[in-house]
Amino acid sequence: MSSNDTDPAQERRQYITFLATGQEFAADIMTIREIRGWTDTTALPHVPDYVRGVINLRGMVLPVVDLKARLGLGLTDATAKHVIIVVNSGDRTIGLLVDAVSDILTVSRNEIQSVPDVMRESQNDYVEGIAVLDGRMVTLLGMTKLTSSFGGGVDEFVEHAA
Repeated sequence: MSSNDTDPAQERRQYITFLATGQEFAADIMTIREIRGWTDTTALPHVPDYVRGVINLRGMVLPVVDLKARLGLGLTDATAKHVIIVVNSGDRTIGLLVDAVSDILTVSRNEIQSVPDVMRESQNDYVEGIAVLDGRMVTLLGMTKLTSSFGGGVDEFVEHAA
């Protein structure tokens, strides 16, 4: 292997880790635009329950998705301790409501395990894998799939509201 070649198993990516439902999740750091404190949202009609509503982010109407609810684990009782992670993926920008932001991790491909077969359902296709690091298991979320997984209802409302 020449010095210009890299071993795909050693390819490293950085992730921001965050907590939701007492579990640790992570997103590629390149998809994170900013992290901000919880702000009350304006509710939207006819959207899934995991869409908390929208906030005004410097003139942009930003939909906020409750990660706990998106995972089917009930609604988050949001307080001032919660945070919104602003995610930019493809042509979509959303806010993810999470309990707290934890850390920045550097993960190599060989530290990532495939999603177990029992999770390979269409509603879970935004889980890219599980990183096993020093006895911790971190669920890696694919932001492109997650941001596109809640359908066009929010986008249509946001377009009319802007």
